[in-house]
Amino acid sequence: MTARLSDIAAQAGVSEATVSRVLNGKPGVAAGTRESVLAALDVLGYERPVRLRRRSAGLIGLITPELDNPIFPAFAQVIGQALTRQGYTPVLATQTPGGSTEDELTEMLVDRGVSGILFVSGLHADTTADMQRYDLLRGQGVPFVLVNGFSEHVQAPFVSPDDRAAMQLAVTHLVSLGHTRIGLALGPRRFVPVLRKIEGFQLGMKEKLGLAPEESAALIQHSLYSLEGGQAAATALIARGCTAIVCASDMMALGAIRAARQQGLNVPKDISVVGFDDSPLIAFTDPPLTTIRQPVQAMGQAAVRALLEEIGGTPAPHSEFVFMPELVVRGSTASGAKRAAVAERGV
Repeated sequence: MTARLSDIAAQAGVSEATVSRVLNGKPGVAAGTRESVLAALDVLGYERPVRLRRRSAGLIGLITPELDNPIFPAFAQVIGQALTRQGYTPVLATQTPGGSTEDELTEMLVDRGVSGILFVSGLHADTTADMQRYDLLRGQGVPFVLVNGFSEHVQAPFVSPDDRAAMQLAVTHLVSLGHTRIGLALGPRRFVPVLRKIEGFQLGMKEKLGLAPEESAALIQHSLYSLEGGQAAATALIARGCTAIVCASDMMALGAIRAARQQGLNVPKDISVVGFDDSPLIAFTDPPLTTIRQPVQAMGQAAVRALLEEIGGTPAPHSEFVFMPELVVRGSTASGAKRAAVAERGV
């Protein structure tokens, strides 16, 4: 093995340590140097390790969470169409509870020689996750782009909605309807989009209602990103006297509506509910859901452009492309005067 390293290093004009880093998929090697080492392997007749073999120019991996939440199929459709228009074939890899993990799906895609990978709402959004997994992926020469979530420790392009602005839009809308007791239902605190939504919510509550962060913190309820999670969070917030609830996903918002109805409350007459995403078909719920529209089309196309630039050898700097969301007012929000008056009478 020592002789092989020596031969490869001499052929490529680099150190044996550099050859070792390339062969083991370690980060910290320039793209040109990595290519020189791989070319030396080919010239000397050595077989490339599986993960370093020439990549299929036509395949792009797309890793998403479960597909139960309709926002993820929406992203997959936009990204898939954009890739197809550019002559690429998307390979969709979906995580499932108790099934394949993000790391296992990544390994599968790399072994199949994809030219790059797009991650939607992956571990890059989890502040407790080890970001070294992305350094290792880059060390294998696989370009990637990360959607929804940000980490200063990962050298890659990121694409996100402006979660802070989204919550300010929701709070402003509800305050304009007369609501002063507004709750926020969202997922676990460890996720970057959750932390950003909290910041935007508390800023909006301070600017519009004069509530200090510690006061608005009492109106925040963490749960799961699911219908059941939204129902549980809303039940807790209704018990705290909230006349309106902002939810971090449309699925959670549907759960909040269910919780209100179970307590004999009418949406929007007694309590207003705002979702987040503007998922497909959400306009046809009962009542049609007021929500914050995540700019899926623009975000998906931007993610594809950034990845193709990475693949083409002109990588984007370590940066985040942030897209402004849009408030879509429908039938699940209305004046908060009635229930607020009832609450004040202690009924």
